[in-house]
Amino acid sequence: MFINKTKTGKNNLCGNVVAEKRLQLKISQNQLAHLLQLEGLDIDKNAIQRIESGKRFVTDIELIVLMKVLKFNIDDIQKSE
Repeated sequence: MFINKTKTGKNNLCGNVVAEKRLQLKISQNQLAHLLQLEGLDIDKNAIQRIESGKRFVTDIELIVLMKVLKFNIDDIQKSE
């Protein structure tokens, strides 16, 4: 049986890092959504909230843009597990 959730029941591994990096940059979820939209990612504030809380799956395309905008890499995600 396959389980597509983290050990803590979340739907992504990057949500904590996204929240941490966003707060370090001192930008709101709305502002982050706007920056992601400028990069061509169709996403809104509600999606950001759901990613950060682990309630939403994150596609590889979304992850690449998040890493670019928030300036983090895959090692940051692995450290947060």
